[in-house]
Amino acid sequence: MASKHLILAVDDEASLCEFYEKTLPLLGYDAAVSLSAKEAREAIRVRKPSLILMDIMMPGEDGIGFTRELRASAEYSDIPIIVVSGLADAATLNDALLFGAVDYIVKPVELEILKSKIERAIAAVENRKKK
Repeated sequence: MASKHLILAVDDEASLCEFYEKTLPLLGYDAAVSLSAKEAREAIRVRKPSLILMDIMMPGEDGIGFTRELRASAEYSDIPIIVVSGLADAATLNDALLFGAVDYIVKPVELEILKSKIERAIAAVENRKKK
């Protein structure tokens, strides 16, 4: 049996990380969480995720900068990134998509929206691999 898809959630909000750790396995995914871009880099080296949920506003390095870095990496550029942010303005959404996010979720995260966006992003990657 193939291993479950790993979803890496990168968010400086501990309560949201706990939500992901509890919820993603219920949706059928392995979950890993990182409280910063630095932690996320280590997690990615240990096990490459199938998808990343990326917060934008984090202390130190923000999610858009980290997304840009991943897109520039030959090894990690194929990982779909869904930006999760409390910011719902068009400029932020545009920046996230411009720098390589495949989708966007506005906080607070709703379970059904999260589930459908993850499923759609992973299906798109699997369809590309089949071609």
